[in-house]
Amino acid sequence: MSFAAMMLAGLALDLLLGWPDRLYARIGHPVTWLGRLIAALEGRFNSGTHSMRLRMGALTTLITIAAATLPALTLQAMLPDGPLGWLIGGLLAWPLIALRSMHDHVAAVAAPLVSGDLDSARRAVAMIVGRDPATLDTAGVARAGVESLAENTGDGIVAPVFWGVVAGLPGIAAYKAINTLDSMIGHRNDRYEAFGKAAARLDDLANLIPARLTGLLFALATPRHTLRTLRIMTRDARHHRSPNAGWPEAAMAGALGIRLSGPRTYGTHVSNEPWLNPGAPDPQADDLHRALSLYARAMTLMALALLGLWLV
Repeated sequence: MSFAAMMLAGLALDLLLGWPDRLYARIGHPVTWLGRLIAALEGRFNSGTHSMRLRMGALTTLITIAAATLPALTLQAMLPDGPLGWLIGGLLAWPLIALRSMHDHVAAVAAPLVSGDLDSARRAVAMIVGRDPATLDTAGVARAGVESLAENTGDGIVAPVFWGVVAGLPGIAAYKAINTLDSMIGHRNDRYEAFGKAAARLDDLANLIPARLTGLLFALATPRHTLRTLRIMTRDARHHRSPNAGWPEAAMAGALGIRLSGPRTYGTHVSNEPWLNPGAPDPQADDLHRALSLYARAMTLMALALLGLWLV
């Protein structure tokens, strides 16, 4: 079976439909199902000594991945050969690809920001980032939106598609389980430092190749500035606090000719992050539209690459 064709079908469905609100209200979403399982296991197992939390966190990670992967293995074994199998596989992969929702969330920030409605833009950006929106000016909101678009293109679209191409439905399901675990328990604080360590390390490993592929896609989608983008990406990505997020973010900064990252506020804590592409100007409202245009070109390149794999 062509897993590339399956992922193309899933991308096409998500582009056309997203995840409809009516469907979400009726059955939820696979990620919310995983989230409920993780929350239940965390509430039961996250206690005791540091070493106990490490072990139980690893067990939680294994249970969650198995809960996602085993049904996917069963479903994939039942798929028919040929185009019908690709289409059914794409239908099953569709909820695990965030192509349209990523665009829509960032567009919801861009629209009020361009019109000068900073308060509405702050409310919209609070839906996709964890930093305190009340502290953000126009440049801060634009920066947060561009960074979220860059990072989440990697772990919300390129990574699940990559693992879907590698291993089909079990690959994409396992990846989404890992990524959801990391987003819920992979935090460096007193509650999750030990319990979420296995999930965080596994997420770093799962995103190692996709993050760099995402940066490469952004570079190739900017043909007039490809070399500049690659230079900035390879120079600045390693300065990011994340071993992976810096690659697409630095590539986005280089492609658009803006600076990203830098100091930001989370609640009462100020995180003094280094700049990506320092010396470039801060992003402004219109740069969100430029980022969305770059995103669309990069995703088109990814779809063409999948088509090439399918044909080969």
